[in-house]
Amino acid sequence: MPTWRARFFLFSLVWLLTIAGGLIGLARYEQDAGSIGKTPAQWPAPPGIALDPSRPTLLMFAHPKCPCTRASMEELNRLLARSLGMVTPHVVFFKPEKDVGDWAGGALWESAKAIPSVIVDTDTDGAKARLFGAETSGYVVVYDPHCKLLFHGGITAGRGHAGDNAGESAILSLLTTHDTTAVGESRVFGCALLNPHQPSPVQVTACTK
Repeated sequence: MPTWRARFFLFSLVWLLTIAGGLIGLARYEQDAGSIGKTPAQWPAPPGIALDPSRPTLLMFAHPKCPCTRASMEELNRLLARSLGMVTPHVVFFKPEKDVGDWAGGALWESAKAIPSVIVDTDTDGAKARLFGAETSGYVVVYDPHCKLLFHGGITAGRGHAGDNAGESAILSLLTTHDTTAVGESRVFGCALLNPHQPSPVQVTACTK
């Protein structure tokens, strides 16, 4: 029969392996990027959201019940503070057509409203999100005043991780250098925003500026 020392060693080994496995799984989850649909190269002119004619327009698509999106909201706040009014920002919150709960409210809504200059919009059943290929909460698109896509992707380095990241750096660079020769892009980390297999709405009139 194994001695108490042997049993203690085996118990400790199993415990350490369990902890290590959990940490590895958590790290993989944090770096598991969300899906991205097809984002149009030209502004699709969605109803209810106007393209700013004098400076770039930024849209962040968000699920109001996604905990990962808190970090995206923090990064949006930091991005806007650093860009000094060089972009017109919108946060577009998903809301099911049959609202059976508190969708138009909550901590994320309040966080978005608290960010200076942010315009908060509602997206019933994700119709606007589908126009822009947004399938993951925290997805950001930036278009110039002439309807051209400048950036699409996320502005966090992982799920729920605030801090320096490639997406935010790319947006700041295009806003400050005005270099629009290439479309910036990055991975997006967050909860699923909508069902990617649901048909897209009929395309509305495209921007022709």
